[in-house]
Parts: sequence; C-alpha cells; structure tokens
Amino acid sequence: MSILYQSTRSEGEAVTASEAILQGLAPDGGLYVPTEIPTLKESLKSLSTKSYREVAYAVMKEYLTDFTEEELKACIDQAYDDKFDTPEIAPIAKAGGDYYLELYHGATIAFKDMALSILPHLMTTAAKKNHVKEQIVILTATSGDTGKAALAGFADVPGTKIIVFYPKGGVSPIQERQMVTQKGENVSVIGIHGNFDQAQTGVKNLFADEALKEKLLAAGYRFSSANSINIGRLVPQIVYYVYSYAHLLKIGAIKNREVINVVVPTGNFGNILAAYYAKQMGVPIDRLICASNENRVLYDFFTTGVYDKNRDFVLTSSPSMDILVSSNLERLIYRIAGDDAEQNAWRMKSLVRYGKYDITSLMRERLEDFYGNYATEEETAQTINQLFSEHGYLIDPHTAVAATVYRKYVSETADREKALIVSTASPYKFTRSVMQALGKESDEDDFTLADRLCALSGIEIPKAVKEIRTAPVLHDTVCEADGMKAEVERILGLA
Repeated sequence: MSILYQSTRSEGEAVTASEAILQGLAPDGGLYVPTEIPTLKESLKSLSTKSYREVAYAVMKEYLTDFTEEELKACIDQAYDDKFDTPEIAPIAKAGGDYYLELYHGATIAFKDMALSILPHLMTTAAKKNHVKEQIVILTATSGDTGKAALAGFADVPGTKIIVFYPKGGVSPIQERQMVTQKGENVSVIGIHGNFDQAQTGVKNLFADEALKEKLLAAGYRFSSANSINIGRLVPQIVYYVYSYAHLLKIGAIKNREVINVVVPTGNFGNILAAYYAKQMGVPIDRLICASNENRVLYDFFTTGVYDKNRDFVLTSSPSMDILVSSNLERLIYRIAGDDAEQNAWRMKSLVRYGKYDITSLMRERLEDFYGNYATEEETAQTINQLFSEHGYLIDPHTAVAATVYRKYVSETADREKALIVSTASPYKFTRSVMQALGKESDEDDFTLADRLCALSGIEIPKAVKEIRTAPVLHDTVCEADGMKAEVERILGLA
C-alpha cells in the first residue's frame, strides 16, 4: 500500500513521502500529514526480539513507501550507529516505580538526535529520487536542541547548507555553546533578539516568500526544513514509542497487549504527536499525558478547548519548551476536525490574526486520549531533587516537568497503569538548573558545574560536553527578528 501526504490547509494534490520530506512545508503553508495512518504489520511480541534498527525499518517502511528497502535500510544504518553511546539507542531506566525512556544518548545529548541523525540521509536520498539539481538549504528555528542536532546531522553533507536561528539569551549556555562552536563549511548559526516563536514565525515567513523562492531557484538553491514540521522528523520519532513498548514487553515489565500511559514534556507538540501516531498504528497506549512548563498554552488548550497565545512569554529552566505557538498541534487539529483542511486553515488564520482559535465540542471529544497539565519552576526543581535524593536517578528540567505532571495526573485520576516518562535531554545540558535544584547553587561557569555534578552524581560527563569545553566560537552573528531574511540572503550571496 502506498502512503501519500496531504497538506493540512488545502485539498491539493497529494505528494509522495520523499517529496514531502524535500519540501518540508507544503506550498500553502500547511504541514504534510499521511493520507492515512498505517497499522503495524509485525506483532509487538515479534518486535520485542528486534534491535532498534530493525524496529525502525518495520515502522518507517509503512510511512516512507516510495523508498526502497535498500534505500531505507541504508539511511537507518547510517543514522543509528556509534554516534549513540549505547547499543540500545533508546534505553529505558526504572526509578521510583516508573519507567524513563532515555532519548539523550546521541551526539548532542537530546532527543532531537533520534530523528535528526536520520533526516539528512532521508533528505539526500529523496533528492536523488526526485532528480533535484538545486542545493538544499536547511532553514531552521530552534528553542535549544533542534539547532545543534540539525547542525551535527547536516554538517558537511554534500549538496546541502544549513542555517539555524536561535533566541539569543533564550537557550542554556551549554545549548548555545554547542551551536556556536559547530564546525562545517556549510553551516551558519545566527542569534536573534527575540524569542523562539519569533524565530519560528520568521522561518515560516521565509518559506512562504515567493519572491525569495524565485531568487533561490535562480541561484541554484531550494529551501527545506529540519524542524519538527518536516514529516521526515516526525516519522522517526514514532519508532521509539514502538520500540519502547516492545522493550518493556521483552524485559517482562508488561504483558502482551497491556496498555501503558505515555508522559511527554512538550512545547512544539511533535514528540507527543509521534506517540499519538504510534497509538493509531496499534501500540497499546492509553493516555497521552502532555506536560507543559509555565508557558502553559497546551495545558490551557486541553482544559478549555481554546488555543490562545496572547499571554506573557516566560523564560524557564526548560527552554526547549518555552513556546507559545506549538506548530505540530496543527496536525492534530486537522485530524480531530475529520481531516477537514478548510476547518483547519481558518483556525490557523485566526491564530495569525487574533492569536487564538477554539475547537468544537465534537473535536474536544476526539481529544479524550489526551491529558494536559503543567509544572511550575519550583515544582520542577523539587522533582529533580526528590528523584535524585530518594532513588539516585538524575534528570534534566524538561524530564522533571514530565515527572511532575505525571504525579499530578495520578493524584487526580488514581490511574496506576504503567507509565513511560519520556526523558528528553541529559542533565548535563542544563547543569546550572540541575545543580540549583540539588541545592548546590554557584556562580561558577557551566563547565565547572559539570565537574561538580559529576563528582556529586558519579555520572560521567558526556563526550558532547567535553568536546565544546575549549572549542572556539565560530558563529557570533546576532540580528533582529525582522532581519532574518537579510541574513539568509547574505549567507547565500543573494543580497
């Protein structure tokens, strides 16, 4: 069966998986979604005996149907190799009776590695399949982790350039250091005076700029995206939910077909959307628990049925979730609207014009799988401290948001089905926040704090942190949010 991809905003011609990956964003500004969500062909019991690579193939072949077996397996083999510090790729730890899916064992110690390790290979394969002659320019906004993972994935990949925008002062010192020290002849990193939503809106506007598109083509370039709006990011994320269920089955933590709950710290909504897709494919997931920080726009949406970004933007200790416009939520809105592109499109227009939209009572009923809540900064720090002091397990602030929200969920519902809490980043990526939570506040720099955290916890400092400690800063450009287009034109020689 061939799966095609349709825009969430119009009933235009559907495209193949490789075309959707290359374009990133649909021409009408919508996001590509599969015309149907496929079911898993192989049983979870059978998958429990498979490696991560084998599970990745079993899942991704159902979505990327115009890739040959040879092409897809080559992409998978190149992605999930010794860049990861564990052969399991996505190990599961048990702490305090709960299971933590550790997605930070890749090159940049954050969950974005899981998808961005494979996206460059999918994209270059897609370019060959579609006889693309132009050089692909990856244009990306990051709230912290996507940027470095994309830079690492695309650095010096032939036929590509990558330009990453991040909010100056809106990411952790380690996150910024990872980006501004990135090597590669084809990479550019730019800070903006503004927040992530402004960076993301700026990137979307550049994609929609027809005059710029013509200038690009004339110069031999074409844009694509490495953000989670690219379906080539979303599909690989589905894999680790299938793999983690199969792994829990393998170790005897659950029985075959036993339902579990999944708890995901989320800002842009891509990670939890992948869990939703996994459930639609047949993975026995019951509740999808959406954990927000003090930028509680998703919590308010699930509580009221109104998405409203008209609020103060809060800088928190979990910066990858400091987001008021959750782009991937659009894919879910399209789905619960009955795959009605017109209904979805006017809501997205309302979001741009008025900063908000609401959904119907029927659409709210279709959200019954989801539960939303949020964690304050104080609660986040308390959870980090408690989990480490009581169980010796160290987590970062994003994971702590998820663990906090899960406790609230259990308190409210008394639901004690086994839970998989998604751990999205290494605590070493946020050493200052973690040390503060542990009561070890200090004015020392983040690398000295990493040494102290290592001595305190006995957990080795990851290679990704050691490497950037003395690395020179290679990217120091900063611009205003309205100057992003000029920077892109300068970098590409279009000005």
